[in-house]
Amino acid sequence: MRQRTVETPEGPARVHLGPRGDAGSVVLTHGAGGGIDAPDLQAIAQALPSLGWTVALVEMPWRVAGRRVASPPSRLDAAWVPLLGSLTRGRWALPRPLVVGGRSAGARVACRTCVAVDADAVLALSFPLVPPGKDIGHSRVGELLAPVESGVPLAVVQGRADPFGGPQDVCEALGERVRSVVVSEVAGTHSFTAPQRDVVPAVTAFVSSVAR
Repeated sequence: MRQRTVETPEGPARVHLGPRGDAGSVVLTHGAGGGIDAPDLQAIAQALPSLGWTVALVEMPWRVAGRRVASPPSRLDAAWVPLLGSLTRGRWALPRPLVVGGRSAGARVACRTCVAVDADAVLALSFPLVPPGKDIGHSRVGELLAPVESGVPLAVVQGRADPFGGPQDVCEALGERVRSVVVSEVAGTHSFTAPQRDVVPAVTAFVSSVAR
């Protein structure tokens, strides 16, 4: 993948761009505990170009700077929004439709900012619904609902035994609005067991529906 450094108010981010395709673009970022080398992100980046999709994996500024602790949510958003602006405007703008997403904390960023970046859809991998050991009062369902309430298609790919909340927990938290969300159950916990086997097919089906 080609690398491009993009300046943001929070410092430089690093974008890894796959081959350009005309079906649309998928821009994904990592979580708070890892980088873009996560197996699911890599599996998606390898699979979608064959279907005509441009894939960009984003290393957030805190990660590029070598820090071990992720920036607070507000600062992640402050980096993500202008970064997406740089990728979607100008002569070399990424092709539409634009699917934004990420895993864990990256999924939260994508949900919160989907309207600000003019996304056509959101892909949430391992959405951290409730921190382990916390009760439902600490639920982040409000973030998960942000795309739904704005009419932006949302897909959630969740490990069957995710300690932050499994697929059933996600469905229950969404309530009646779950009917407008694609929730896919895959093997694993907060880390997926076999992304090539079940994550990639779920993601492929979702982005194909967005492209129609």
